[in-house]
Amino acid sequence: MANHKSAIKRIRSSDKKRLLNRYQHKTVRNAIRDFKKLDDKKSAETRFPTVISMIDKLAKKNVIHRNKAANLKSQLTKSLNNIP
Repeated sequence: MANHKSAIKRIRSSDKKRLLNRYQHKTVRNAIRDFKKLDDKKSAETRFPTVISMIDKLAKKNVIHRNKAANLKSQLTKSLNNIP
């Protein structure tokens, strides 16, 4: 256990940030999963910018690595283009 006041505060703030990051990451994963299940091209095209924006926000906050974000966006673009 931490002894210094600043270390105790750092533990509290780190826990808050960790929980928020986990929530946001899980939300994006669910959005990606739902996007991949879409069969209608029109609904996929309307949902696409929001999912891409969510991924970009995670990469900007360093919740996920920027290369992982690029790979995810590439996969989503491919799946969008493959919808008949």
